[in-house]
Amino acid sequence: MPLEADAVLDRRLLRRKLTFWRVVAVLVAVAGLSVAGYFGAQRFGVLPGAQHVARIEVRGVIGSSADTVRTIEAIGRNANVRALVVTIDSPGGTVAGSEALHTAIRRVAAVKPTVAVVEGTAASGGYIAALATDHIVTRETSITGSIGVIAQFPNVARLLETWGVRVEAIRSAPLKAAPSGVEPTSPEALAAVREIVTDSYGWFQRLVKDRRGLSDEEVRVVSDGRIFIGRRAQELKLIDRIGGETEARAWLATRGVPTTMAIRLYRPTRQGNLSLLTSMTAHAIEAAGLADWAERLRASSIATQVERSALDGLLAVWQPPTP
Repeated sequence: MPLEADAVLDRRLLRRKLTFWRVVAVLVAVAGLSVAGYFGAQRFGVLPGAQHVARIEVRGVIGSSADTVRTIEAIGRNANVRALVVTIDSPGGTVAGSEALHTAIRRVAAVKPTVAVVEGTAASGGYIAALATDHIVTRETSITGSIGVIAQFPNVARLLETWGVRVEAIRSAPLKAAPSGVEPTSPEALAAVREIVTDSYGWFQRLVKDRRGLSDEEVRVVSDGRIFIGRRAQELKLIDRIGGETEARAWLATRGVPTTMAIRLYRPTRQGNLSLLTSMTAHAIEAAGLADWAERLRASSIATQVERSALDGLLAVWQPPTP
């Protein structure tokens, strides 16, 4: 009998230990999810948090800017955001996508101080985004400028002719779907494309003139498509100061935003179930202190790769010459 009683007590003790550790495991899991959810909610302004400086990044080729625009608009509405730092490293992209970024940043600038920090390149559409801020800071060797617009399309008409292929088309008007790239481009079609390029180029020049306070002659000098770096860009009034984020924060301090105030990176949340799941997972990993792994997960997103490869319409992009 004593042995059976001991066995029963041992089993009860074992069950209590198992129950205890199960409860601990559940509490740890709940705490982890709560922390990840809290930081994610704070990032998107769902929960109130300490006042801070927001930072967004404009990197790579600018295509569809809808996700970034939504993030910028949320920053403008967030009462806890005191200022906005726009970090740029982009050769440009579509004119429409760059204009959308410019407009969104200008709306924030109407209510909060904004400053651009150019890391490597802010050319063409990248410079359009920088122009939206109140102050532009670049490195000595950062590239800016390339003020201009380009429309490119391949024409394989002669190649098709060599192969004995002819493309037939029935149009409602001569300029419908012209230029097509599969037949010789008419002078009228070239003139029509040149007209929209000229109109967009004029818009770009007016933007530079108004935002940088340049004369017509000064605009003419800087808007021939060239790129400029560092001191030369500053001499031409395309930028305000040489430096990096430290100098940007010093300028914000003159606008009442302390340099000791925390800065928080805001990343766009892409639409769609796969992208949303990827974003939520990345935020949870980042909240656990694995920022590098979170960034790798974001970079591997299929949606990100598709978006970066899609460019439609007129381009405001700097294309380095190939040897």
